[in-house]
Formats: sequence, structure tokens, C-alpha cells
Amino acid sequence: GCFECCIKCLGGVPYASLVATILCFSGVALFCGCGHVALTGTVNILEQHFSSNPNDHALLTEVIQLMQYVIYGIASFFFLYGIILLAEGFYTTSAVKEMHSEFKTTACGRCISGMFVFLTYILGVAWLGVFGFSAVPVFMFYNMWSSCEVLKGLPVNLTTSAEQICVDIRQYGIIPWSALPGKACGSALENICSTNEFYMSYHLFIVACAGAGATVIALIHFLMILASNWAYLKDASKMQAYQEIKAKEEQELQDIQSRSKEQLNSYT
Repeated sequence: GCFECCIKCLGGVPYASLVATILCFSGVALFCGCGHVALTGTVNILEQHFSSNPNDHALLTEVIQLMQYVIYGIASFFFLYGIILLAEGFYTTSAVKEMHSEFKTTACGRCISGMFVFLTYILGVAWLGVFGFSAVPVFMFYNMWSSCEVLKGLPVNLTTSAEQICVDIRQYGIIPWSALPGKACGSALENICSTNEFYMSYHLFIVACAGAGATVIALIHFLMILASNWAYLKDASKMQAYQEIKAKEEQELQDIQSRSKEQLNSYT
């Protein structure tokens, strides 16, 4: 009896929603955790090596602090939203499997499922933008890392001087052109790349970008699940309406037959 009960419980688990929830939680956790730490490291690198005047990067610092607060909100929202979608998966799975019993799918339940489809679609489009935006710092750090690798492999007898190889942060628009020094060349650039803070921020931005990509995949997965469940609920409601009409017609037919037999017996 215990084994059969366990099998029955496992049969009602929405495994597709469970996998999508785990993937969504993992992606959001990687993006929020790694992104928060990487942004802090980026500010430190900027202040120490590219902008000596605090007024030049004051706006960027405020924007980064605001983004860190937004990360807190994103983590909290998706933790709650993932649980809600998992619960909705349990509901729709039970509704489909028990549509021939006393379980009834309501119009409100179908409306809520449709609302989740629309909301998940909007969030998926938004996270595509987040994924593209998170690739920008990866591109910037990759350019710095590539320049440092060129410096390390620079031959001694080459006519090009190491000081001619530079990385100018001002061209990305994150600090004004009046900021000093604004760029790092030669040995200064190589010293930046040799710090643990640079490598830590670089790898954390890569992981955060991967987390954003995993979240996009999870939301697409959720969207397919929700659309499928909504279609199943719609078919289940039509099946319920058909069964109710059929049961009503059969009851009316039985009543007619009963009255006919009563009248026949009264005549005889």
C-alpha cells in the first residue's frame, strides 16, 4: 500500500515544471550573485586605474549601485514566481489527470493559466534583453584580457612599443572623455590584468551571462509548459461540458422511459 501510494504521488508530479523551476532558480542565482560581486569589482578597477577624479565616475557608481538593488528585487521576484509556476504546474497536472472524476476546472483557473502564459512571455522577452546587456561587460573585459595577452607575447625585437598597446575605457561611454587617465597602456595595462580583482570580475561576468542565458531557456521551457497546460485545461473543460450534457440527456431519457412504463401499467 505504501509503495502504491508513493507511485501515485510521483505520478502527479509535474516533472517538466520541476526541471524548469530548478533551471530558473539556478540561472537567476548565478546572474544575481555573480553580477553583484562583479559590479563591485568593476567599480574598484575603474577608480584605481582609469578615473582619478570621483566626479567623473559618480554617475556610473550610482547606476551600478541602483543595478545592485535591482538585482535584489529580481532574485526575490523570481524566487516567488518560480514557486507559483511550479504550483500552477501541480494544479494543471491534477486537473488533466482527474478531469473524468469529481475534479472540476473552472473558468477562473483557465484565466489564471492564460495570464501566466502572457506574463512569462513578457519576462522571456525582457530576459533576452538582460542576456544581451550582460554580454557587454564580458566583451569589455575580453578586450582588456586580449590586449594583455598581446603584451605578454610581444617579441623583444619588434618595432612596435608596448606602450602603444592601450585600452581606452572612455570609448565605451561609461566615463566622460575628460576623465583622466581614461586609458591604460603597456606595463600599466599588464599590471591591471595581473590583479586577482580583474580575473575575478572577468570570470564572474562570464558566469553571470551564462546564468542569464539559463534563465532565458527556463522561461522558454515554462512558456511551452504553460501553453500546453492551458490547452489541456481548455479541452478538459469542453470534455466536462460534454459529459454534463450527456448525463443530463441520459437522465431525461430515463425519466421519459419511467413515465411511459407508469402510464402503460395504469392502462393495463
